[in-house]
Amino acid sequence: MSEAVRRRAFLSLAGRVVVGSVVIYGSTGAVLRRLTEPGIARADAPPDGYDPKAHEWVFIVDTTACIGCGRCVRACKEENHVPMDPDYTRTWIERYVQTSDGEWHVDSPDAGINGFTSWEANRELDGLDITKAFFVPKLCNQCEKPPCVQVCPVAATYKTQDGVVLVNRDKCIGCRYCIQACPYGARYLDPHEHVADKCTWCYHRISRGLKPACVVVCPVGARKFGDLRDPESEVSKIVEELRLYVLKEDLGTKPRVHYTQLDEGVR
Repeated sequence: MSEAVRRRAFLSLAGRVVVGSVVIYGSTGAVLRRLTEPGIARADAPPDGYDPKAHEWVFIVDTTACIGCGRCVRACKEENHVPMDPDYTRTWIERYVQTSDGEWHVDSPDAGINGFTSWEANRELDGLDITKAFFVPKLCNQCEKPPCVQVCPVAATYKTQDGVVLVNRDKCIGCRYCIQACPYGARYLDPHEHVADKCTWCYHRISRGLKPACVVVCPVGARKFGDLRDPESEVSKIVEELRLYVLKEDLGTKPRVHYTQLDEGVR
């Protein structure tokens, strides 16, 4: 069997896996428990009685498990009222493809919301001698030393006591300083309210005992979320047992999003 035939067979199989996951796990709306009370999805609105000092949240991504189905991207937009335009996204999926000449090809069509199985998404890879390919979900890293907080002139961007970086939309003046300061490209300016926006790990959900929307809908468990203060939690055991990696470690921002495996080609 030729390399081209094998690649086409692989892409066909990937398409069946993605379609199968939709059938087995249902639509994002059917899976998510929505919190739609007025203002409930505002990043600075935890419930009364929530004690941020009692939690140490962490997010773990398994790049070997991700199938690039895009359900996480869609769920995030639906849950957090993010515009469907791919230019505005709180989380996205990148595909990394390495060829035999050592070159990396990185893409994220429409932020990965529709997956990577269409002809349009794969035509540029046709004919390439592919040696390695995988998906990398990305989102705000909720840095321990967040540069976005440092540059905000009105203290609209701030870090909570449980380690999540949030934006007070009532204070934000839309100056874009935080957007420029983020080395991970995780922020954008809301086109309707003209304030900075980004992933909050669904703070309105986790502060109510629920998991982030993207974690709930992942059909293969590639996204893990939990509390390090709970030694019996899945994330605590992963942190204890596995070597984890972060993006752009050399910057010293100390990301709180960890990856179980992170190829050197990932940027």
